Amino acid sequence: MVAASIPVLVGPTAIGKTAVALALASHLSIEVISADSRQIYRRLDIGTAKPARRERHRVPHHGLDLVEPGERYSAGRFARDAAKWIEEIRDRGRLPAVVGGTGLYVRALVEGLFVEPPLDPERRVALEHWVEGLDAATLVRWAGRLDPGFAGGGRQRAARTVEIALLTGAPLSVWQARARGQGTIVPWYVRLTAPRPVLHHRIQVRADEMVRRGLIEEVAAVLSEGHTPDAPGLDGVGIREAVEYLHGRRTRDSVAGAIATSSRQYAKRQETWFRHQIKTPALVLDAARPSDELAQQIANQWKAARASP
Repeated sequence: MVAASIPVLVGPTAIGKTAVALALASHLSIEVISADSRQIYRRLDIGTAKPARRERHRVPHHGLDLVEPGERYSAGRFARDAAKWIEEIRDRGRLPAVVGGTGLYVRALVEGLFVEPPLDPERRVALEHWVEGLDAATLVRWAGRLDPGFAGGGRQRAARTVEIALLTGAPLSVWQARARGQGTIVPWYVRLTAPRPVLHHRIQVRADEMVRRGLIEEVAAVLSEGHTPDAPGLDGVGIREAVEYLHGRRTRDSVAGAIATSSRQYAKRQETWFRHQIKTPALVLDAARPSDELAQQIANQWKAARASP
């Protein structure tokens, strides 16, 4: 593990992580590494709340638009890619800053994940066919039965958990526990939080704005490319609800409300995860405050931490 620590800014969806990171760039020479398992997908900009092009031009971002919507991308792959980006950023004399709400991505980078053992190809194909025949709720139940450490998540994460358990004979959480201590970075955590009414209001505003900006049309364009509704890139909060509308399972008027409801549930899971999984002390900040003010405090405390013996 490298000796120098780097800032890791985490928090639930819609808390304002991107705004704070952009403001932080006015105080520290940072490049952002996105730890967001949805923003890796190309052409799903509105549905994954990616930073605008002008914002990315002002502050370099890594980890966006990596794969096609039909492609899988694992936490282990993220950790390997992020290690490369961190080295490149440091070589440019700048500071990498990890920003995102996907806890498993952060944990993979900080603690390491197991290296997948060889899996029998024929058994793997047969298992994939079986998994494809399960609805999401059944698949998640199977994941919980096969791995007591399964922390929940979407179809992709549940399928991965089932696959590893059945093909290796050991739960994914056990493999991950064995791999801990092999991480890439020393984290300096900043955790954003906010009173529930504030966060819920931001979630509703974002959901309404996504639909207004063309979320449904964006998802329709991706589906028209031949991707299936259960493709990895379409199995996320915000996009899933648009898919349901496009397949006649809900009305257009209900999309924003459904996104807000799912987002509130997801935010609660994220907050619980970060409270319990961050093992080192974190700078916890009330994100109801202006992003510029938060960025100033983060920069001041980062500089003070670097100056202390």
